[in-house]
Amino acid sequence: MVPFFLFIFFYFTTLFPSPLAVADLTTCSGIVPMKYRNDKISITDFGGIGDGRTLNTRAFRAAIYRIQHLRRRGGTLLYIPPGVYLTESFNLTSHMTLYLAKGAVIRAVQDSSNWPVIAPLPSYGRGRERPGGRYVSFIHGDGVHDVVITGENGTIDGQGDAWWNMWRTGTLKFTRPNLVEFINSYNIIISNVMFLNSPFWNIHPVYCTNVVVRYVTILAPRDSPNTDGVDPDSSNNVCIEDSYISTGDDLVAVKSGWDEYGIAYGRSSYDITIRRVSGSSPFAGVAVGSETSGGVENVLAEHLNFYDMGVGINIKTNIGRGGFIRNITVSNVYMESSRKGLKIAGDTGDHPDDKYDPNALPIVKDITIKNVWGENVQQAGSIYGLRNSPFTGICLSNINLRGARRPRSVPWTCSYVSGAALLVSPWPCSELTSTQQDGLCSDNF
Repeated sequence: MVPFFLFIFFYFTTLFPSPLAVADLTTCSGIVPMKYRNDKISITDFGGIGDGRTLNTRAFRAAIYRIQHLRRRGGTLLYIPPGVYLTESFNLTSHMTLYLAKGAVIRAVQDSSNWPVIAPLPSYGRGRERPGGRYVSFIHGDGVHDVVITGENGTIDGQGDAWWNMWRTGTLKFTRPNLVEFINSYNIIISNVMFLNSPFWNIHPVYCTNVVVRYVTILAPRDSPNTDGVDPDSSNNVCIEDSYISTGDDLVAVKSGWDEYGIAYGRSSYDITIRRVSGSSPFAGVAVGSETSGGVENVLAEHLNFYDMGVGINIKTNIGRGGFIRNITVSNVYMESSRKGLKIAGDTGDHPDDKYDPNALPIVKDITIKNVWGENVQQAGSIYGLRNSPFTGICLSNINLRGARRPRSVPWTCSYVSGAALLVSPWPCSELTSTQQDGLCSDNF
């Protein structure tokens, strides 16, 4: 199976194309131009030692303080030479590039006793895992702009196993830290870096505009809890391209706040592009939700390759979420060895507390999924709308999900949904009528 998957992967897309091929690729990365910085400093100028044992927190904070307060024209590049730089969490500032040389590793300490705790996000109302605040992300940016994290495929290592063990044993005091998080920020580029063993979500832009994540590799064990790859959250103009992600949770998940808190905050995620992403996960390849209370719209995900998945494409929400999920297009997907090909569900995810409104029903409409090929897919798909808020405008086209069907298994299960299907195998549920009969959704095919 694996050799065939690799053949298909390289047939449809090349993760790191040649310079000549790059010019021919459709890309959204131009929304944030890459900046060249004339002013360059090294972490070693501030006492940084890359021996894997010396604590470099003071060096990182001093270097970034210099960038923030001297304010060189055009910003400053902070160079991390080869070596392993152990450090506690640190904050980025505007007009800077964090550049990791080949062989450079920025490694998080595992001692959480001094890890800073910050306020919960207003669209979540509490920590995602525990009531109250949350541990600050390992690399953090709040209210910054014109920031680049890049290099020669150096590594940002969260050493997350200590955090995962606290989660498993129920000893967490607060929600685990993300590996990299930007809040209320704009014009952000993350490229040509490996992210390893995040304690929680890997890359989390929240309340952000103009974010590019490209040419990154994100890795964590399959059993690592909640190690989502990239989670754009109440953000807009986000470009995620040309990356490989293999983690313990969704590879890419678009979010916009949690129940009554997300509804009150009211900031949607929109204009999100996900393109040429490949990887593996026991959960979803591309997901929308389940925290979508601020609304999610205008998402394009295309040219995706997934292997050994829980679900290839998963759109998920719940009673109490409110908000909307609309104008979502997923196309040109290859998946191999997946428990389920497609899932759209209105019964997914937990609630922050008992104050959510059970009458806050999400609206899910205008979902187009087309040009999908799957091998060894155990169940083709399921679509479960809500009795009082059916999912509408669900349009499936040119989908072939092949698999060794289990005894008595049903290829599709559906409820409270309307839409259309054309050239879908195995044929989906009766709620999706043939486009050849009534022309429904024909503009999408």
